[in-house]
Amino acid sequence: MSLNAWLSIGRRKEAAAPALSFERLFNDHAAYVGRCLRYLGVGESDLEDCCQEVFLVVHRRLGDLDPEATVRAWVRQICVHVAQNHRRSRRRRREQPVGEPVEVARAANQESAVEQSELRTTLLEVLDKLSDDQRTVFVLFEIERMPMGEVATAVGAPLQTAYSRLHAARARVQEAVARMETGPAS
Repeated sequence: MSLNAWLSIGRRKEAAAPALSFERLFNDHAAYVGRCLRYLGVGESDLEDCCQEVFLVVHRRLGDLDPEATVRAWVRQICVHVAQNHRRSRRRRREQPVGEPVEVARAANQESAVEQSELRTTLLEVLDKLSDDQRTVFVLFEIERMPMGEVATAVGAPLQTAYSRLHAARARVQEAVARMETGPAS
């Protein structure tokens, strides 16, 4: 087979592959990015800025996306890096945030929604007490339900190290839950 024949096959494959538009990627993954960043330690007050940063990176690197990779895994990897950079820069800030924004009022008959919100807040408080490495592994494995091999790749650690971080994170989360169930010590 000649070189031109091989090149024409490659061109046909390229032409057949649908181009991934930024708008579609944004619409498909915006909610996921927000949820992922929130669980990875980005505060509510910084969430929009970090989401915007993720999608700026996505837009800038859309041409670099490996056709063999899944888009969600690629976006998740960007979220992990943005969240890590955010937590690092937050430690260097001199100003102290006043707190999280006031929660939106809910109708009185929304008891389960309020309970879910309280549980989510508690989970975020527990996650804030984990180290960055433990938190990332815990969120990706337990909340996002990624296989541990993908988690290890996403955090750039050997598989056994990722398992070790997960074990330590689980222990700390279980301790916090046990303390909450027994109530404050008198």
